[in-house]
Amino acid sequence: MSVKSRIEYRLAQALSPDRLEVINESHLHAGHQPAFDGGGETHMRIRIVSASFAGLSRVARHRMVNELVKPEFDAGLHALAIEAAAPGEPVRW
Repeated sequence: MSVKSRIEYRLAQALSPDRLEVINESHLHAGHQPAFDGGGETHMRIRIVSASFAGLSRVARHRMVNELVKPEFDAGLHALAIEAAAPGEPVRW
């Protein structure tokens, strides 16, 4: 199972999102380190809408998502961008 698939699974199971998109952005970071060619699944973006975020601050939402994907960081995920919203909140995507 890919990193992307594992993240999708964890978030879907824990947060029952109305909308979920996990995007591999590793290719955008090619060359940032001499040995990194942009391959693999090291940089991800999560776009998620879930009722679980209702009433939570942006920081609390990010902490919740980071805790859920912690096993991926432990296994080599390097960076994560999070765009989290509750249903009815405006999003830019």
